[in-house]
Amino acid sequence: MKTSGRAAKPEAAVARTPALRPIAFGRRASSGVRGSLLGPWKSLGPQDRGSTLPRLVGRNKKAPRTAPSAPQTSIRAGLGNDLHRLVAGRKLVLGGVRIPFEKGPAGHSDGDALAHAVCDALLGAAALGDIGRHFPNTSPRWRGASSLLFLQRVCKLLKDAGYAIANVDATVGLERPRLSPHIPRMQKKLALALGLNPSQISVKAKTGEGVDAVGRGEAVQADAVALIVKKSRVESQESKVKNSKH
Repeated sequence: MKTSGRAAKPEAAVARTPALRPIAFGRRASSGVRGSLLGPWKSLGPQDRGSTLPRLVGRNKKAPRTAPSAPQTSIRAGLGNDLHRLVAGRKLVLGGVRIPFEKGPAGHSDGDALAHAVCDALLGAAALGDIGRHFPNTSPRWRGASSLLFLQRVCKLLKDAGYAIANVDATVGLERPRLSPHIPRMQKKLALALGLNPSQISVKAKTGEGVDAVGRGEAVQADAVALIVKKSRVESQESKVKNSKH
């Protein structure tokens, strides 16, 4: 009797070979399968598992993105900058102070670059726009106006928005004349317009060292940084100071 070239597999070996079974989902699934594969499917009821599993396993859709809400910060900072050409026949006014000189800033209002920079710093800190939005140079109302009036109105805008001014730090760039003799008056004028103490206002002066428009005496430039605080925080600090005195 002829036999095939391959040896027959012993029956005992066949019996010992485990049958391959499909993974059982649901109650029959092992804990390892449930933890690694099913994930959130475990928490669903039996009536929902049949329709939900294909969506969990087969597709991975991204949730729609939404814009994050603005954080409720109590302290905010703003930056302001202004630049004006110097022309003959105009008054040189900085920080509300008239400074004797043969040239002055070209502008729709009095061209006070220092006051304008402070306005923009305060408006920027409160996210209320800029000086051009509130005092456009196309409006006859502001022609020749004192920029200290701008500061008063900006201060009111901040109060209406619930902010108080903590301090202002500014730097004026001007080749000549020297500004140091006029800085104390600038601080007082700015503080008065904003309802602050002069110690809350810092004004510094720099020359352009002969570089660019400022250094060549063609322009005046001002930069300012302002810090504002939510009124609730200010009132809380004032209350603590009063209580500590009693």
